[in-house]
This record gives sequence, C-alpha cells and structure tokens, in this order.
Amino acid sequence: MRYDVNLSLLFTELPLLERPAAARDAGFDAVEFWWPFPDAVPSDAEVDRFVAAVRDAGVRLVGLNFFAGDMPGGDRGVLSWPGRTGEFLDSVNVAVGIGAQLGCRAFNALYGNRLGGVDPGEQDDVAVEALVLAAHAVSRIDGTVLIEPLSGTPRYPLRTAADALAVIDRLPGRANLRLLADLYHLAVNGDDLDAVIERHTARIGHVQIADAPGRHQPGTGSLPLARHLEQLTAHGYDGWVGLEYIPEGPSADSFAWLPRAGVAS
Repeated sequence: MRYDVNLSLLFTELPLLERPAAARDAGFDAVEFWWPFPDAVPSDAEVDRFVAAVRDAGVRLVGLNFFAGDMPGGDRGVLSWPGRTGEFLDSVNVAVGIGAQLGCRAFNALYGNRLGGVDPGEQDDVAVEALVLAAHAVSRIDGTVLIEPLSGTPRYPLRTAADALAVIDRLPGRANLRLLADLYHLAVNGDDLDAVIERHTARIGHVQIADAPGRHQPGTGSLPLARHLEQLTAHGYDGWVGLEYIPEGPSADSFAWLPRAGVAS
C-alpha cells in the first residue's frame, strides 16, 4: 500500500509552500492538495511558486482538487453550479498545467452543494456538461477526473459511492472518470464499506482515509481501516491512499500507526 499526505489538512502549522518539505522530512515521497490557491485562476507567479515548492521538496504530487469555491465559507465545489462553469474550467486548465509539470494525474472535481431556488436537475445537467469538458482536458496528460461523496454538508448531494457512480454513469464511455473513495466520508454517511469494496474497487481511482468519529488519524476512532485497506488490495486496488485526516496534536506526531515500510515508495 502506498500512502501520500494531504497537505491541506496535515502540516497546517506551516505555510502552505513549506508543507511539501515537511512531508518529505516525515518520510513521505508523495503529497496531495485541495485547490491550493484562493482563486480559480491564480497568477503565473503563484503557480510557479507552488510547483517549485513541490519539486524542490523532492516529493511527487499525486492528487489535486479543482477549484471548489469558498471552502472555509461552506462551498464544496462549483461543478454543478449554473453560471460558474467557466470558472471551473479555468481551474481545470491550470490544474492540467500543474499536472504536466509535476506528474499529477488524479484530479478531484467536488460536485457542489444544492442551491436554493435552482432545479436539482438543472444542476446535474450543468455538472455533466462540465465533466465532459474536464475529462477531455485532463485526457491530454492521461489524467483522471475523480468524483467524491462527502459527509458533514447537508446540501451536498453525493453521499454514497452509488451517488457518485450514478453521476459517472451519465457519461458512458468516459474511462477517465472514477470514484474517489474516502472511507471516512462513506462510513459517516452510512455506506457499507465492505460492499463498496466488493462491488466497486475496479471503479475507484483514489482512496483517502481518516478514522471515525472525529476525522483524526487511524487508531483514534472505531473504523477497521487496516482491514478495509487489506480488502482493497485483495480486490486489486494498487493506487495511492491519501492521509486526509485532522491530526490530533502536531502533524509530525500523527504517523505512529503507519507501517513505515509503506510510507516511501
């Protein structure tokens, strides 16, 4: 099993551009980020600084979110929001450029909350149209667009693996659209992780973990994460597992649970 560190939740004690080096010092050679800029279209200088921070740290970028709106303010993506498709696609182009430089091939498109006064069917149609264009854009670098169920956001419509796969199934023939299986979110939402792994491992493009309750490091809650990771391996998953948890205490002290042989690869 190969582990990477989500640097939007871990090492937040440090400025964002110092986190890749901190991950490397902790023994990791791969990282992932949410959208690392305040706007959908950062300046060239901002992109250059981000790319340099990852490259100079000697780590690999294996996952990157597209622009998702005002995350601290409660937004969870703009993919399905009428009037913001251009903004979303601008961020896709930026992400593809970053991926081309750093070797990242997995890109997470958060779906977006339901909007008051907007027909959910209209939002779903907007999402499908944007996904077609995003999938085409990332295909230029052999990339994959990920669709993720989330918990803790009542207006976010994708809560189970089946919800996300139903979106993907609206685009038949798009081989580079896959499920992001965050085991924490799925479990909190009541999805059956054993069944998800049994039925859908072949459609999973990326895995993330945190324990529940609390969303902290494995061993702080009651999820049998080690067993689920073994199941994923047995069913053929050989991709990255992102550590997307809120550490209890300093980030560097939150890896005692991890088999050190599985950190760097």
